[in-house]
Amino acid sequence: MKQPMIDTYEEAIEVVRAYGILPLAPLIPDYPSLSGNTLPERWHSDSEQDPWRWRVRFPGDSVAAYGKFVKKKAIFVASDLIPSVKALLGSSRSIRERYDDGLVSKAAKEVYGRIEEEQGIETRALRAAAGMKAKESKKEFDQALAELQSGLDIVISGVRAPRNEAGEVNGWNSTCFETLEHWMEGAGIPLAPMTADEARSRLQARLQQNSSPQAMAYFAKLFGF
Repeated sequence: MKQPMIDTYEEAIEVVRAYGILPLAPLIPDYPSLSGNTLPERWHSDSEQDPWRWRVRFPGDSVAAYGKFVKKKAIFVASDLIPSVKALLGSSRSIRERYDDGLVSKAAKEVYGRIEEEQGIETRALRAAAGMKAKESKKEFDQALAELQSGLDIVISGVRAPRNEAGEVNGWNSTCFETLEHWMEGAGIPLAPMTADEARSRLQARLQQNSSPQAMAYFAKLFGF
């Protein structure tokens, strides 16, 4: 199936909205991705045409939620579809309820709590706030972030340079996180719950508009169509 080449940020927005779901890198059979449908030389060029910069503009402009939602791979989900994806891949129960039932790790609960307290917190500050700054805690911290993203509890909301106690920039740009609920509120997306059947119906109708049979087979397995 012919896929669109993306040359500008505005074209990237059109593709995200047309397809509904766009992986950062190739992931879905016969389906576009941001890296697969842009010119390699544009990446990390630090220009207006750098797709690496676009990835954090999408959530900032309320175009799409961004995170490692599927198989620990980065995915963009168009704003109007994020409630449906959350309903199928996430949980309507709170982190505390799931933790009490043994469904969420202690590390994930702690990291989520710190993000909830400081929305948009950058990675280094988050790791310190969660008490996982030690080298031996890095794996546990990374696993907690992966767990929370795969459950659509948190999203990547941008990047920011870390600062020291004096408020001075101290290092390279670092990924920032928000809870999905907070991001949705900021994007003006209704937080009303949705049934699984309604979510599947909406997703299937939207995704099949531009997806090949191979891509739809992938989505059917992922979402249970």
